[in-house]
Amino acid sequence: MRTHVLAAAGLVLWFAAAPYASAQSKAGQAKTSPGRIPRLAGKPDFTGVYAGPAFAHNVGPNDTDTPVVTSFDPRKMSPFVPGAEAKFRQRPNGDLRHDDPTALCLPDGHPREVLAPYAQQWIQTPEKIVILYEYMHFFRVIPIGKAHPADVDLTFEGDAVAKWEGDTLVIDTIGLREWTLAASNQWHSDALHTIERLRHTDATTVSYEITIDDPKVYTKPWSQEFQMKLHSTWTILEQVCEENNRCEGGKCTASDSQK
Repeated sequence: MRTHVLAAAGLVLWFAAAPYASAQSKAGQAKTSPGRIPRLAGKPDFTGVYAGPAFAHNVGPNDTDTPVVTSFDPRKMSPFVPGAEAKFRQRPNGDLRHDDPTALCLPDGHPREVLAPYAQQWIQTPEKIVILYEYMHFFRVIPIGKAHPADVDLTFEGDAVAKWEGDTLVIDTIGLREWTLAASNQWHSDALHTIERLRHTDATTVSYEITIDDPKVYTKPWSQEFQMKLHSTWTILEQVCEENNRCEGGKCTASDSQK
């Protein structure tokens, strides 16, 4: 198994290791019949390892997929509330905790994690969904059929609950701390509320639609649809970001053995 240690800032932090992520095995093709949607206890089953929205999707010979730079489309976004655009598009100030916290090995958080070009593993039971993200090994444990607690702490991944609307899985997330919305220095507020809708379009393809509802930033909610591709030959690799990285922020220093 390969171990990924990220050693750069900003976008490089996300993309430098991406071609090596996802254990893109050349052992064979996806084994699920394209015409059948997997089911568990009568509901669509999303269990498996996926290439998420930040991939140029392909499932076929050698079961490969290509990571690509992905962000939210500004044409999909709603207008800003007065004064919010400056908060959304904050100018870099030279402090990496502000300019790109992931360069200091801080979490990218939800929903930025959605657009990371790394594999993600979904584990489904009748009671919950577990998502294991290859990037920094973040995870989400999402109960199905439960309500948000009355008192929610603000965290990087937020508090998520799920429900079924027919064959569509709906994930509702609140309790997100003010943080970066995407890698392009876009910020959301602590009022962000997301709704993710997932449905199979075939056995290896999942439509992933996310609605961004941030009343401190936008005049109304807006949505964007992506695709996720199931890869039966992939596994999640170990990927590490270290706080003592010698190339923190993209500026490398010599180690003791190199001096």
